[in-house]
Amino acid sequence: MRRRAFIQTLSAGALAGSLQTARPQPKGRLKQAVCRGVFRGSGLDFEGMCREAARLGAKGFDLRGPQDFPVIKKYGLLPTMVPGGSRIKAGINDKTLHAGIEKRMREALKAAAEAGAPNVIVLAGDRKGISDEESLENCVAFLNRMKAQAEDLGVTLCMELLNSKVNHPGYVCDHTAWGVEVCKRVNSPRVKLLYDIYHMQIMEGDVIRTIRENIDYIAHFHTAGNPGRHEFDDTQELNYRGICKAIADLGFTGYIAHEYTPTKDPLDTLKKMMEICDV
Repeated sequence: MRRRAFIQTLSAGALAGSLQTARPQPKGRLKQAVCRGVFRGSGLDFEGMCREAARLGAKGFDLRGPQDFPVIKKYGLLPTMVPGGSRIKAGINDKTLHAGIEKRMREALKAAAEAGAPNVIVLAGDRKGISDEESLENCVAFLNRMKAQAEDLGVTLCMELLNSKVNHPGYVCDHTAWGVEVCKRVNSPRVKLLYDIYHMQIMEGDVIRTIRENIDYIAHFHTAGNPGRHEFDDTQELNYRGICKAIADLGFTGYIAHEYTPTKDPLDTLKKMMEICDV
């Protein structure tokens, strides 16, 4: 090789190497997942959603049942939050519903364990004239029956915190303290909370302090901006970069799943949201 060509080749290689070194690499301190709603308006089928989620660096897909596990796993994702058979309006605070929910939830626990899924969602239910204390007792009684199976299978039952002010009037598990009290009374490492940041901002605010004080009882997070439950851009009041940094600094090893509805290009939006949460 002539001297000039050799120098040009060497210089080009050095430049490429320096550019590669300079390109920001994902920090990966938090494992991010998605829900189907973040793809609204994309025109993608479910397989396309999984493909794009994996391409953008997601590790899991929330709220999908066993029928979708093969497609999720095809793209190297995990089903990170499996439906458990309870409902927002018909949950475990109602003793008359326990038998039916228990059957469905035991099946969900088995399916989750077989797929390597870490969590099964639990919904507390609507007050419907049931006092908060009676609701708490009924939830504890139900979860006490379920916890041994969850512990044996290594799957965490996650009761979701939702707001009763805007989206789900009447929902009983609408404050962190109430959900934590359920967890304390059940006293199992496999019964924890799904802390939805959007919902708890509406009900309580003080998100970072609340997470820090209760992280031992939180197994999973959901994201969305407030107000509107859309992407968390500069029109929203939640600072997700700060929230995610606080969660990562606590050594959290679970998943944080995006559950907003995009108002702009869904894939470009998801890329930006994941970059914000990559702390």
